[in-house]
Amino acid sequence: MSSADHETRPRRIEIEELFADPSFANPKISPDGSRMAYLAPEHGRRNVWVRGIDQDHDQARCVTHDDRRGITTYLWSDDPRWLLYLQDTDGNEDWHLYRVDLDDPDAPAVDLTPLPEGSRVFGAEELPSHPGHVLVTMNRRPMALDLFRVEVATGEITLHHEQAGPTENVLLDHDGRPAFASHLEEDGTLEFSAIDPDTGDHKSLIRLGGAEYPLGVHPQLVTPDGSGLVIGTYHESDHLRLVRIDRETGETTVLAALEDQSLDIMGTMVPGVLPPTVYTHRRTGEILAARFVGPRPHIEVLDDDFAEVYAKLSTLSDGVLGTLSSDDTGRHWIATFVHDRDPAVAWYYDHETGQSRRLFRPYPHLDPADLAPMEAVEFPARDGLPLHGLLTLPVGVAPERLPLVLLVHGGPWTHDTWGYNPQAQLLANRGHAVLQVNFRGSTGYGRRHTTAAIGQFAGAMHDDLLDAVDWAVDQGYADPDRIGIMGGSYGGYAALVGVTFTPDRFAAAVDIVGIADLASFMRNLPPFSRPYLMTSWYAYVGDPDIPEQEVDMLERSPISRVDKITTPLLVAHGANDVRVMQGESDKIVASLEERGVPVEYLLAEDEGHGFANPENEIRLQEAILRHFEEHLGE
Repeated sequence: MSSADHETRPRRIEIEELFADPSFANPKISPDGSRMAYLAPEHGRRNVWVRGIDQDHDQARCVTHDDRRGITTYLWSDDPRWLLYLQDTDGNEDWHLYRVDLDDPDAPAVDLTPLPEGSRVFGAEELPSHPGHVLVTMNRRPMALDLFRVEVATGEITLHHEQAGPTENVLLDHDGRPAFASHLEEDGTLEFSAIDPDTGDHKSLIRLGGAEYPLGVHPQLVTPDGSGLVIGTYHESDHLRLVRIDRETGETTVLAALEDQSLDIMGTMVPGVLPPTVYTHRRTGEILAARFVGPRPHIEVLDDDFAEVYAKLSTLSDGVLGTLSSDDTGRHWIATFVHDRDPAVAWYYDHETGQSRRLFRPYPHLDPADLAPMEAVEFPARDGLPLHGLLTLPVGVAPERLPLVLLVHGGPWTHDTWGYNPQAQLLANRGHAVLQVNFRGSTGYGRRHTTAAIGQFAGAMHDDLLDAVDWAVDQGYADPDRIGIMGGSYGGYAALVGVTFTPDRFAAAVDIVGIADLASFMRNLPPFSRPYLMTSWYAYVGDPDIPEQEVDMLERSPISRVDKITTPLLVAHGANDVRVMQGESDKIVASLEERGVPVEYLLAEDEGHGFANPENEIRLQEAILRHFEEHLGE
């Protein structure tokens, strides 16, 4: 590509344009199809607004009044009077479920789940068998995730199902009765059983290997008639498939599978916010479609009636279907679309009339022409393992010997996917190439790819990142002397590994809530989470209570090599982080300051595991730009 093809650079996009709260987000239609709710700014934070389905934003009403922290997750109740949302305190992740009275939206929200400190709501969903109630998972007993019925109108809480043990869980049928059970054994093996509705006896159906499922088995659904269990499993493949297991015979039937592509389970991490793994009918629970990982996400339609709806929705955007909601009848639909330069545009579609209209663009001030396209790339690791990544190159600049930022995802058991990434867009707008790589251990690329990370923290997982940089240099995109690395959580750990294990490779680094000490990190995780770590942290990293494993963990921890850091470093942390303790960042920063290594430390008193409030995010992004422009140039 010649430099003549890159004569026109886009306008300079300001940080606030990319990192302020979207003007509109996360729309959901009411059960009766008459209204829609969505998130929009008010009181300086994301709040929930409600309007008639045929009205515009000028006629909407803000029904929540949080001025401390933005709302992310909300849901309609089956009674049109009530709307529910989740909220924590300054990022401490102690979530509570709140009720809003839509007949009196100016009244204060009611906390339906008053809980002691350290307990939280883990999820809330409709319970069709009990009208007027929602099913809430919470740990009123600190170490138990029990199921409760909460009567929305009165706030009365009733125990629905008590967890028998810390690794015992149940799935309810359409009538709210326990239908299937799962049990996580000490070695990480997960066993699913059918529960006899009369006797309560368990009949084993399937046992699945542990480390192959570091995030657990997802999804887990009961068929509407209760006769089958639907889960994501490898089932005679290296790639994750959607299968049905018959409760009587144990027979396994593949419902959805693609050659060399895995089911995308990321939507199960933040239900109702991220695009779902499986789309289901709101009223019946029937499976409509499944989502798969690919260069662009792929939607596999499974229901003949929904195929007509999907065909119409697909004409509305050149992106990929993202979130989707409908009324109980399946006539009225609201869809958003994943797109790299025009994200989360929301459309309304009436299946009876065939008419559709655009509801909103979340970032109406952004012109897609000013944003950089994200391209899927592939290259081999040094041991031959195929690696998939995403490359964002600045618009209007010859893609030759650019300063490059390696943007490392968290988890590590997640994956980067094609779509809008404001971090990549900001850096590309300032002339940086941005490379994301799904290193080994990332989910979404098969069993072999994920399990290749066992025992490889600061080992082959880091080599994959170095191999990605070498690929970008070999392709001519990147200047080898102007390489930066950044990330949050595990991505922050990766950045710290980069500047401690390979201190000469990176010219600048940014660590956001990164893990510096693996053993300390694992010891400080919330106690109720530990039984569920057998297939992830214990399987891949080790047990800090076993001396020889603790030694190995320390050797793989940046804190043990902090004296090797010479790379200019920016560190950001939230004081209320319950996953990675602030003390880990404190130690890194103190050591560098003592040795005179360039370091900047941003500590937010009102944040947790990452920055969420716009003013904090903007302050962080200002620091990131200064850091990379000073040490990588433009």
